[in-house]
Amino acid sequence: MKGTKPAYFPELDDVLQAAQTISEISEVTPLTESIRLSKQYNCQVRLKREDLQRVRSYKIRGAFNKISSLTEEERAKGVICASAGNHAQGVAFACFHLKIKGTIYMPSVTPKQKVEQTKLFGGEWVEIVLEGDTFDDASLAAKAFGDSTGKIFVHPFDDPKIIEGQATVGLELISQSKTPIDYLFVCIGGGGLASGLIGVFSQLSPNTKIIGVEPKGAPSMKTSIEAGKVVALDHIDKFIDGAAVKKVGSLTYPICNYYLDNMITVDEGKACQTILDLYNRDAIVVEPAGALSIAALDEYKEEIEGKNVVCIIGGSNNDITRTAEIKERALLYGKLKHYFIIRFPQRPGALKEFVVDILGPTDDITHFEYSKKSSKENAPAVVGIELKHPEDLKPLIERMKTNNFYGDYINDKPDLFEYLV
Repeated sequence: MKGTKPAYFPELDDVLQAAQTISEISEVTPLTESIRLSKQYNCQVRLKREDLQRVRSYKIRGAFNKISSLTEEERAKGVICASAGNHAQGVAFACFHLKIKGTIYMPSVTPKQKVEQTKLFGGEWVEIVLEGDTFDDASLAAKAFGDSTGKIFVHPFDDPKIIEGQATVGLELISQSKTPIDYLFVCIGGGGLASGLIGVFSQLSPNTKIIGVEPKGAPSMKTSIEAGKVVALDHIDKFIDGAAVKKVGSLTYPICNYYLDNMITVDEGKACQTILDLYNRDAIVVEPAGALSIAALDEYKEEIEGKNVVCIIGGSNNDITRTAEIKERALLYGKLKHYFIIRFPQRPGALKEFVVDILGPTDDITHFEYSKKSSKENAPAVVGIELKHPEDLKPLIERMKTNNFYGDYINDKPDLFEYLV
């Protein structure tokens, strides 16, 4: 425990009431052992499958609990929310079920699959507005619209009723686990789920170590904890949209700061590789944010050996059109995908020479952009090469240089990389 004890804390009685409220619509999701991960880390790894909820994420719990708590007068005004996808679907489902009008603001970059699912769950009871590039942009627009219309703003994480609804995941976990849970890994975006879990576990299983996990490109909670106050990030990587927020909550920060055992970040590429592993080896479909808790296990492999470990899989709302980008990020993270500027001599057979003499037997060209300049002796091309093993990179570069093909390596030059690739 560190910092100042939070003024608001999710009490057990309130969480039990939330569990009663959402029981009519929320699934009791399974807690299943992962044989593969248990063998890999020499411990018992179990997955809390919130990806199997009715809206394919835990967000339905908090959204339904909050909207159900509104007075008749507030319900008549209607609700408004901002979300990158999962909270939007929870709110949409609650609006349809409770027959309350809702306006849902989503970032313009939200995967199409999440937008379509939100429309599906809300039907004629919700209107969707695409606004801004990030959750924070959409949130500002939603709050402004709510202020001007009197609609009730349903915050995705910084609200007691939301936190208490998400906390019901913890109640289920403790009732489902026959043995004490030593480590609990949870993804953190704004901190609503983590705060709810802390509320339950601090009272019912205080010896459980709770580890918060954020994307490396959006470390809003980690940055705030290190600074000792809520910090708004200037820029974030929006790829893990379910956990990419610039600023955590004023309610969730004190809870996480005081109670979390640790707060770590995971590279987006590592999360992508975890998505592919879960799909290819376990037939489990997760979204990037849903993979973070499992992707964090490598950092704790020594501490968790022989322990009982639970990872929360928060959601499975992944758009299949993102598969190519997910694979690309995973390959880049694993040092198996490399981009070069190659100088091709302007003579017949140069490309054939590159393929036959420069590439290794298992190397594969996956990207090729060539621009011939008649006034130059060597014409540049941007070439992407996928390797079988990371250690194949050094001899590949040496062959390029020896044969005068090497121009530049651009993986480690982000500005040039984004411009050319």
